[in-house]
Amino acid sequence: MNASRSSLEQVGPVFNAEQMLVVRQNTREVIREIAGMVRPGMVEEDAVEGAKKLLASRKMLRGWHPVYVRFGANTTKTFGEASEPGVVLGDNDIFLIDIGPVFEQWEGDGGDTFVVGHAPHYTKCAEDARRIFAQARRKWLDEGATGKSLYDFAVAQASQLGWRLNMDLSGHRLSDFPHAAYYDGPLADIDFNPSPSVWVLEIHIRHPELPFGAFFEDTLLRD
Repeated sequence: MNASRSSLEQVGPVFNAEQMLVVRQNTREVIREIAGMVRPGMVEEDAVEGAKKLLASRKMLRGWHPVYVRFGANTTKTFGEASEPGVVLGDNDIFLIDIGPVFEQWEGDGGDTFVVGHAPHYTKCAEDARRIFAQARRKWLDEGATGKSLYDFAVAQASQLGWRLNMDLSGHRLSDFPHAAYYDGPLADIDFNPSPSVWVLEIHIRHPELPFGAFFEDTLLRD
């Protein structure tokens, strides 16, 4: 990519790093709250509606992307892809959450994967998504890795652990709303070390043969 770092990391006049951290914290809290209301026997569409109500109760009314709560085989779906309707969460199952709320003028984004019951293969998938995220973030911190090299590394780590990394979900900007005014492309395309607080690292892994996957995303931040 030939665009300069300064152009791709632009922010607007209301950008506030402290407020971005507040929204990030709120986003992580809401993800945990959504996960806490999900139960076996629930239909995925009801979980999505419940998530929307929780976000509204936290005054995170507007999202810059749809609310995703995906059950079972729908955890393999990529961003923007519709879930298969009517999927019911089983007693031993997996689900993921991906929300992109806007609080006042600042964007949040976060995702995580959860397992109900006893399902070691699902648990490993969820843990490995977090592990790959942590490893890639450490590479960013310790080596000043570029966006492209972060995802080259994540692809290799996923393969080593027995998963396929979904490169349709390969990171993006975050800022005062809307970040698309500054850069709407993937983190995986940038050839510089991304700055903290304004980029999201996304890890979506899928089983190479079976219909399940896991997702984890968070803002790139210093320790």
